[in-house]
Amino acid sequence: MPKAYSQKPIVIAHRGASGYLPEHTLLAVTAAHIMGADYIEQDIVLSSDGIPMVMHDIYLDTTTDVATQFPRRARADGRYYAIDFSASELKQLSVTERSGSNDTPVYPGRFPIIPLGMEIPTLKEEINLINGLNKSRGTDTGFYIELKAPRFHRDAGFDIAQAVITVLQADNLHCEHANVYLQCFDDKTLQYLRETLETPLPLIMLIAENSWQENSAVDYDWLRTHEGLDYIAQFADGIGPWLPQLYKADTITPSDLVVEAKGRGLKVHPYTIRADDLALGVHTVDELHTRMFIDLGVDGVFSDFPDKTRFFIDNHFGI
Repeated sequence: MPKAYSQKPIVIAHRGASGYLPEHTLLAVTAAHIMGADYIEQDIVLSSDGIPMVMHDIYLDTTTDVATQFPRRARADGRYYAIDFSASELKQLSVTERSGSNDTPVYPGRFPIIPLGMEIPTLKEEINLINGLNKSRGTDTGFYIELKAPRFHRDAGFDIAQAVITVLQADNLHCEHANVYLQCFDDKTLQYLRETLETPLPLIMLIAENSWQENSAVDYDWLRTHEGLDYIAQFADGIGPWLPQLYKADTITPSDLVVEAKGRGLKVHPYTIRADDLALGVHTVDELHTRMFIDLGVDGVFSDFPDKTRFFIDNHFGI
């Protein structure tokens, strides 16, 4: 199997520099690039005409002005689904900071919820931007692509894995030495990528909590067992666990997950470092960085604040 590309821990910009700018916008991507991220994450959903679009949710209502632009296009559940809109329609929307109930910001200290005309990027547009920045800045920042809700897309008649691979092939990014990871919460999709689509790219099995109902067909508790990790190692190159899964319930004692995964040759890239929403009972973001990189020895992290994570790694592992 292909291996990851660096021994030094990597910084994965979570939806771009999403701690500073609305997630997955080209501005957030540009900021993450300048902040020194090793990889920038692209979450992919499909439009009604099968175009890979970069956004985290299959819904549009929490990060765009869709209710204003297309007030009559909600489904019976009151939600607006990206797959019900063509790429050209999605391009008419303005991306904003993420909102929760009653349009209140999920992270009040971040960028305000105001429409500035920032569009939902296509995967192709984001590839063009990062490749362009790599050329102008003399870097090799990579792509860390998540296939969102593949079963949902399949039920709607779409093969999201093939759609993403087709875009990557067009830019010569579907080859062994391409600086690209593929990740998914669905094990069968990763197996399909490896065995049927014969991808040479490293694959990361994302691990949720069963209570999140991310994918009812996957038992994420079992995936963290000895047998589950043996199973993952048959088709994937690493795991992407939730930060609290790396510790026992007291949030002080490490679980065996990192050691067990590394013992099977799996990389460990947990999510998500947030300086304004600290996990594991720590008081500072660098305390969280210390837990991840020094105490546990993870291979990289997803970070909303790639500049802070870059600074910590460079100070402790050398520039």
